[in-house]
Amino acid sequence: MLEIRIHGRGGQGAVVASKILARAAFLEGRSVQVFPQFGVERRGAPVVAFLRVSDRPIRRRTHIYHPDHIMVMDPALLNYINVTEGLKDGGWILINTPMPPDAFESFSRWRVATVDASRIALEHGIGTATQPIVNTTMIGAFARVTGLARFENLARAIEETLGKNAEINIQAARTAWDNVFMQPGLSNDAFETAYLHR
Repeated sequence: MLEIRIHGRGGQGAVVASKILARAAFLEGRSVQVFPQFGVERRGAPVVAFLRVSDRPIRRRTHIYHPDHIMVMDPALLNYINVTEGLKDGGWILINTPMPPDAFESFSRWRVATVDASRIALEHGIGTATQPIVNTTMIGAFARVTGLARFENLARAIEETLGKNAEINIQAARTAWDNVFMQPGLSNDAFETAYLHR
């Protein structure tokens, strides 16, 4: 089973991101489970969303305390939240930042990937200059890094979830897919063997 934790702020679309990733994994023929955890329910407050993916039925109903991978939608969260808490050694950390992965030396226990999701979202007209909505951009990069889903299934999941707003979000996801920077890591075959069939 693969367990994923998504860190963001209210208004960035963390919960929607988890739902789209879940749908994309489902379209790959996998079992999924997705649920959010809210703090103070207001725009800009920290939000955490969780996703489980497996090739077998998922019967676990607890929170995710030891994720395989994490996604960080707002790099400012790194300054005051321990986003890596419980993260398994060798897991991926995808961060929304223009900085390269090797700038995060303190994360040497894990595999780091970065994508300038805020810039990409703004270039595609998603959100505003003060509040870019980076969810679809981030999941495009995340699916590429982890091998969670093929792009065609990610695009289909975005379309099914967002309807008339899907096209620009699919374009943003594709841009992020093509422009994510990552350290050398697991191939998709190794991903399948190491995580989904445990």
